[in-house]
Amino acid sequence: MRYIFDFSDQLMLSIFKLGGHQGNKPELATWLAREGTPEFVLCEDENLARFLNGLIIKNRGSKDDGIPDPETFLNNNSVLRKLKIALSLQADDLIAILKLNEFTLSKHELSALFRRPDHKNYRECLDQVLRNFLDGMEKHYRKKAIGGK
Repeated sequence: MRYIFDFSDQLMLSIFKLGGHQGNKPELATWLAREGTPEFVLCEDENLARFLNGLIIKNRGSKDDGIPDPETFLNNNSVLRKLKIALSLQADDLIAILKLNEFTLSKHELSALFRRPDHKNYRECLDQVLRNFLDGMEKHYRKKAIGGK
């Protein structure tokens, strides 16, 4: 998200704060370090949920009931749902972003990713789908962030 939207450290920390996590630059640096380097630390699901909740609040405003409680476990479906909400995306927008990465998903397949896990038509969002969505987001939003069309 940082790279896609060209977020500064300060903006990243303010988004975490909106989600209820008072982080600092050294902690952020460990989460943003390259995987496999000695300084890399995996951002736990709860902190990622706080960041995504903060992104929703930043982009759409806060609800009257305050900061939402973060999930302690996030799956790809949850991440995709939070990004959809934060960026005010509709099904057609999601499909178009996926197509930027030459990945095709029908509306029916997409809607199955947003169903309750106990629903008979629920489908797990595979890593491949989320990865292609994030890559498509980079192509869509990064172009705008650096002054393209």
